[in-house]
Amino acid sequence: MSEPSKQEAAATTKPEESTAAADFTKYKTAADIANNVTKKLIALAVEGAKVIDLCVEGDKLLEQGTGAVYNKSVKGVKVSKGIAFPTSISVNNTVAHFSPVDSDPSAGQTLAKGDVVKIHLGAHIDGFAAVSAETVVVGASASEPVTGKKADVIQAAWHAAEVAQRLVKVGNKNWQVTDAVGKVAAAFDCKPVEGMLSCEQSQNVIDGKKRIILNPSEAQKKEFETATFAENEVWGIDILISSGEDGKARLEESRTSIYQKESTVTYQLKMKTSRAVFSEVQKKAGAFPFNIRCLEDEKRARLGLQEAVQHGLVKPYEVIFTPANTFVAAFHFTIALLPGGPSLITHPPSWFNPEIVKSEKQLEDAELKELLTKPLRESKKNKKKAKTDEAEAEAKA
Repeated sequence: MSEPSKQEAAATTKPEESTAAADFTKYKTAADIANNVTKKLIALAVEGAKVIDLCVEGDKLLEQGTGAVYNKSVKGVKVSKGIAFPTSISVNNTVAHFSPVDSDPSAGQTLAKGDVVKIHLGAHIDGFAAVSAETVVVGASASEPVTGKKADVIQAAWHAAEVAQRLVKVGNKNWQVTDAVGKVAAAFDCKPVEGMLSCEQSQNVIDGKKRIILNPSEAQKKEFETATFAENEVWGIDILISSGEDGKARLEESRTSIYQKESTVTYQLKMKTSRAVFSEVQKKAGAFPFNIRCLEDEKRARLGLQEAVQHGLVKPYEVIFTPANTFVAAFHFTIALLPGGPSLITHPPSWFNPEIVKSEKQLEDAELKELLTKPLRESKKNKKKAKTDEAEAEAKA
């Protein structure tokens, strides 16, 4: 069989390329919405603000933002869009996923001056999700900067996220990120939160099979699969650092409110309530995590979800805590490994500033410091020079 001509080859690759470009545009549109909502929540995260009000407002703004775009049907089908991760506001030693509902005992929690607040949320367009998180400190400013352990843990998380961005690149392995994040945290006398995962993403999937683990236990090290980053992959990278000694976190008396349908599991629910609630979940959230606040009847939802969780049809995003008097800082970014090099989908943190977060500790590791000086994407000129140098070295050999 003869090879296709250049024109034929171009014709066959063009639709694929244009589809990839359209998908990336959807990711970026979702990221813009997530960024706008985060900025608004940062402005609202003041002393006396109720955590539940911030969560409700965040979700409302995500719905409004996604509702204003991609409203033309494609071939008669509406473009799905909405919340990719419900707004969670986790304070001080709360690691993540704190998004209370009215009936929760913790629904009255308010922010206090000096609180370390993680704002975590995500939007999606046509199943292409941009999830982000950043950490702010209530009441901090250039005239009243963050210092001590709080500054150490935020600086550690920020530096770890910057390092991770440069290591999630084609050909590198997940363990490189695990090790580097551990080294960065150690430089600030902190620890990554044990067992936290970052996952590959694709359309309608934010928890793909390829993963990165932070601060794994010995058992987790043995079980965890090595993964190599590949071209055209998209990753959601979750950096969570604790000021505690070991990074261990545990469950406390806080009710789970965020859940997600497990797409790989099938089971015929027995209870009528369970079936009705599961049907509502599929209709309202699809493949993405949801807060039970979005379901019609919270009491019925909790009852119906019990059976679904028990049989693995739905998974809970549990609220976990590091020990009292410790602090957790988080940065989450979404990144695409495009043919031209890595490209950050989500926006850089809008609150973090070295003038506001002043740690007396700093990164000393020469290799990691050099890595931080490099741009995320290598310029074509540098790539060409590297190839020429490589060819010359081979020729001499």
